[in-house]
Amino acid sequence: MSRAQAMDKAEVLVKALPWLERFHGRTVVIKYGGHAMTDEALRHSFAEDVVFLRYAGLRPVIVHGGGPQINAALDRHGIESTFTAGLRVTTPEAMDVVRMVLTGQVQREVVGLINRHGAFAVGMSGEDAHLFTAERKRAMVDGEPVDIGQVGEIVEVQVGAVRALLDDGRVPVVSSVARGDDGEVFNVNADTAAAALAVALDASKLVVLTDVEGLYADWPASDEVIGSLTADELAAMLPDLSAGMIPKMEACLAAVRGGVPRAHVLDGRLPHSLLLEIFTDEGIGTMILPTPAGPAEESAS
Repeated sequence: MSRAQAMDKAEVLVKALPWLERFHGRTVVIKYGGHAMTDEALRHSFAEDVVFLRYAGLRPVIVHGGGPQINAALDRHGIESTFTAGLRVTTPEAMDVVRMVLTGQVQREVVGLINRHGAFAVGMSGEDAHLFTAERKRAMVDGEPVDIGQVGEIVEVQVGAVRALLDDGRVPVVSSVARGDDGEVFNVNADTAAAALAVALDASKLVVLTDVEGLYADWPASDEVIGSLTADELAAMLPDLSAGMIPKMEACLAAVRGGVPRAHVLDGRLPHSLLLEIFTDEGIGTMILPTPAGPAEESAS
């Protein structure tokens, strides 16, 4: 290594110091999915990022989906997969497959990749210790509610088990499956689950990995990525967003309005995107911040 290369590496480490100080001991909830979950090299770089965060003194929590894996498993079982208003219609037969894939396949793969670097990751389902309690969610079609089966909306989060794992130095890896009060099992959108968990844990950040660079200012006319915006600005944009971005941005909005100081949408196709966001001045992707309080709110507080 040349002297110049050594100095460049030292400069990178020194620039990370303020962020290490700021986030040491803080909880960061990461929604993991998309291309980052299916590309072999990206899967390994994601696991390395998570372990780096843990060694750097942060408390990462992973919430994962598994859409492509679920689709493949339903095909293998000969179960038709249909969508209504962007949500998967989940019959009891489909729910059995969803549950099996998320908790028995995808979760185990994520835990295994992280644990190649040490005894850190522990898998959990939203059913475990009543982490997520959900109610049946209905899709709206032409202004009318439509039953879409065992699709749930989270109504309660009990984070005792997750906090215990974090206090023990572990990395919880959570599958987005929830239970109902009557014992029924629900398929829950992983973006929504990550936001609910971030709020309940008083997390310092919610990070959502996507297959795009961030939120575009005027897609498809322009590929300019919005660096940051407030919750109110995002809320005004929601009706015009593409169907794929709506649940992710709704999750970020819910997190920030629920007390999480920052939410980020990052391009999971970029290796080590987590580290670039958390430990560099420039950051990447789109950051959502709380809307500043107006004069009336400030005087009342």
